[in-house]
Amino acid sequence: MKDRMRPSPASPEKEGTAKERPGKTMPGKSDPHKHYMSAYLQTGQITCHDVRGGMIDCTGSGQDGDFRSGVSWPAPRFEVLDDAVLDRLTRLVWTRNANIAEFPLAWQEALDYIATMNRDNVFGSPDWRLPNRRELRSLMSHQTRKPALPEGHPFVNVFSGWYWTSTTAAINTAYAWYIHVEGARMFYGQKEQFFLLWPVRGKGDTILPATGQTRCYDAKGQLISCAGSGQDGEFRSGVRWPEPRFEEAESMVVDRLTSLCWRSSADLTGRPSTWEEALKAATDLNQQQGGTYSWRLPNINELESLVDCSAHSPALPHGHPFRDVREGYWSSTTSMFEPDWAWALYLTKGAVGVGQKRGAHFSVWAVCDLPSQAGDSE
Repeated sequence: MKDRMRPSPASPEKEGTAKERPGKTMPGKSDPHKHYMSAYLQTGQITCHDVRGGMIDCTGSGQDGDFRSGVSWPAPRFEVLDDAVLDRLTRLVWTRNANIAEFPLAWQEALDYIATMNRDNVFGSPDWRLPNRRELRSLMSHQTRKPALPEGHPFVNVFSGWYWTSTTAAINTAYAWYIHVEGARMFYGQKEQFFLLWPVRGKGDTILPATGQTRCYDAKGQLISCAGSGQDGEFRSGVRWPEPRFEEAESMVVDRLTSLCWRSSADLTGRPSTWEEALKAATDLNQQQGGTYSWRLPNINELESLVDCSAHSPALPHGHPFRDVREGYWSSTTSMFEPDWAWALYLTKGAVGVGQKRGAHFSVWAVCDLPSQAGDSE
């Protein structure tokens, strides 16, 4: 299925109500008192939709709008700092002008443009950079479109098109990742193509995980020194991954970065399924296991958190313990561009796109939160 989106009316976004989950413990062979971090955001989605795109009650639907998993958004989300904007969720600071260069640039030109901003101390700061893919994606709301930014955002000159990130595509190092701000798709393109840039500064290492990219490449895909490159591999911004990243426990795998528990087998249904079948498969899994764990279809941010941007085919961290890894996976997040489509992760590449809900396009991978232990303080 092509990772594409088509226009449709959007629903207004409201503030999420789910709370940030503290680190939780995992029963089994691992240390029963070991705690894990949370490192992914809520998607912003608060409505639920059936396979035809009609809005339905979220209660018991198993959809993203039902669970609203992840770190909740503060209210207000943004604080204007003259010509810059602080995102109070990630603590990253963005230029308020989302089209500061005025024209699309090639990837290296975008990196050079920001280097010039730093030499000129633009807006009183010498530490602007091109955001990595998780940083830029953190601005996206999956409840809005045109642009896919949180409702009431303070940015100006937002272009509903592609914006560069500093992250090279591991599957072809002459390509880099970009994000379509109109609808939040994330794919990669040749570095010699022309897209917009949106500078950021700040560490952003309190919630957002690092991408995993540690090397740097020029526009032709050749390996270069990271020093002074301005690339993701130089800054490696974000929460550092724990070592080891994963722990196995029975038929499950704990991701110690996000506090999420995944099925060891990454193919719950044994075949590509429709979106409705994917939601039902997670519900059926809970019934089969007697409610020991609360399995669900992951939202798109939970799925994307697994991606290692230094890897491809699959884009998972080296030495991961998962079995039956497939090419693409359904999320529980509806596309607000057209609500009879839903978001999906293309795991071979690490791309984020969509598929029509009624088609058997993607595989199913169940996730759950780590259960608390009796007497365990949180």
